[in-house]
Amino acid sequence: MAQATLRTPRILLVPLADEHLAHEVELDADPEVMRYLGPARSADEVRVVHERRLAAARQVPGLGFWVGLVDGEFVGWWILEPPQRPDQGPVAGQAELGYRLLRRYWRQGLASEGARELIRHGFAELGLRRIFAETMAVNAASRATMAAVGMRYVRTFHQSWPDPLPGAELGEVEYEITREGWATSGAAG
Repeated sequence: MAQATLRTPRILLVPLADEHLAHEVELDADPEVMRYLGPARSADEVRVVHERRLAAARQVPGLGFWVGLVDGEFVGWWILEPPQRPDQGPVAGQAELGYRLLRRYWRQGLASEGARELIRHGFAELGLRRIFAETMAVNAASRATMAAVGMRYVRTFHQSWPDPLPGAELGEVEYEITREGWATSGAAG
């Protein structure tokens, strides 16, 4: 199954391609966008990350990165990818949700809108049983987005970082939504 093109009332979500690299560079070069992820990246660093992002779509059919366009303008990206670490559980039947938006599109409900569509796609079209998301415990905005799309807090955990970001001592958090929880929440409706 190839990665599908998805739509919400405002966002066209298209599979990430080489033509989107300049937008990824703009996104990852913003220190505020990268505040809870690591240092801003140079264009050369983003080119390397871009190849890894494209590879995510080849790991499990139907999963990958999507570029979000509103009225033809790039606003950010969303991802559903298989678990990458042993503590995230088995790969089969689950995926990690992520999103990153240009700062000028923050606080407009777009992160939640795109995330809801990826959750719907993951459960209704890909047959996933669980979707989870992670962020730094101090990232209140991302945690609010996770809660807004029906995810519930699962755990706080700590990872070892060579150059920890401010707030890393408070750990990372994981949120999840299961197919059953999604179906009974009315979101499937």
